[in-house]
Amino acid sequence: MKKVLLLFISLICLLSMEAVAQKERKFIRSGNELFEGEKFENSEVEYRKALDKKINSFEAGFNLGDALYKQKKYEEALKQFQTLAVNEKNPEKLGHLFHNMGNTLLESKKIDESIEAYKQSLRYNPNSQETKYNLEYARQMKKKQEEEQKKKDQNKDQNKDQKDQDKKDQDKKDQDKKDQDKKDQDKKDQNKKDQDKNKDQQNKDKQDKGDKDKQKQQQQQPKISKEDAKRLLEALENDEKKVQEKVQKAKAKAMKAKKTKIKKDW
Repeated sequence: MKKVLLLFISLICLLSMEAVAQKERKFIRSGNELFEGEKFENSEVEYRKALDKKINSFEAGFNLGDALYKQKKYEEALKQFQTLAVNEKNPEKLGHLFHNMGNTLLESKKIDESIEAYKQSLRYNPNSQETKYNLEYARQMKKKQEEEQKKKDQNKDQNKDQKDQDKKDQDKKDQDKKDQDKKDQDKKDQNKKDQDKNKDQQNKDKQDKGDKDKQKQQQQQPKISKEDAKRLLEALENDEKKVQEKVQKAKAKAMKAKKTKIKKDW
């Protein structure tokens, strides 16, 4: 009786697991059809449903990573592949996982890491031509990136040299301008000094000319001889005497007129 019961329980478990597996396969098939139709977001939903039914389903997990990759959810896709690789023992499956990790890293511009992922993939699956091609492609991208970086560095150095030269040229130009401004100012100051000097000289010349003209004028005045001066003095004295005589006569006449009495006719 116990044997029959154990057999019955085992059969129920088997049927239950089969039912779960069928549901898992149903969601995976639905997800695959949506994936083929490039409805990647919808396929992601179906793969997640499959994982809800069987959490350790490699196919559902792997396809989920592909669906995330197609939606350019590179960080989520990489985590999905890495999670599957942790517990996976099958070399072929590991080769596929690291191949997809390489693709995801390459799309994320992590070229060095993608190269390492492709190398790891080839360790598990050395005959994969697709992985070899992708590895060479990643190496060429790295080479191109290094050449571009080298060119950028050279341009940066050239730009720095050009900037340094431009600064030197500008400094020289500024210094030349300062020197020229100083020369112009010195010339201007010298011209002002010369003008002031010329003006002072002109004033001095004018003063000297005035003094000379005055002296010349004084020299040109007629000189009076002693005889002429004596005669002129005598003439002035005679005129003075005549004036005095006239004044005396006028005074005498006035006095006489004052003393004369007027007779009245009574």
